[in-house]
Amino acid sequence: MKIQGKVHKYGDHVDTDVIIPARYLNSSDPKDLAAHCMEDIDKNFVSNVKEGDIIVAGVNFGCGSSREHAPLAIKAAGVSCVIAKNFARIFYRNALNIGLPILECPEAGDEIEQGDDVSVDFDSGIITDNTTGKSYKAEPFPPFIQNIIKKGGLLSSLK
Repeated sequence: MKIQGKVHKYGDHVDTDVIIPARYLNSSDPKDLAAHCMEDIDKNFVSNVKEGDIIVAGVNFGCGSSREHAPLAIKAAGVSCVIAKNFARIFYRNALNIGLPILECPEAGDEIEQGDDVSVDFDSGIITDNTTGKSYKAEPFPPFIQNIIKKGGLLSSLK
């Protein structure tokens, strides 16, 4: 599986409260959540994000509460992948549970910039910054995790 998109870049410790602010948690509708995704850290995210775009961030992405709403909002906003130096453990698990591909790659988190065009090959774990020509290696998902992502989440993969 391969994807390609424009990068939206964020720093360290992006928590679930800025991914989807608590004031919107009265809904679990993905479209409602997507309409407010990242608004407390980037007011223009929702108007700028396009289907297939990629988020690149620093350390501890998704820290904070254990709400599944955060990766759901990101996925529903059209983001095809999140690349970070590392992820908060519960966000990592929640993202895979809903079929949002996420990759840990410290070098990519450091070097890829806002607006870069990036491709990701999930089978090999190769992240290519098409803007700079530089490639990075993340650990590819094992086949059973790739199946969960391809099927749209854990529950869908069990059907």
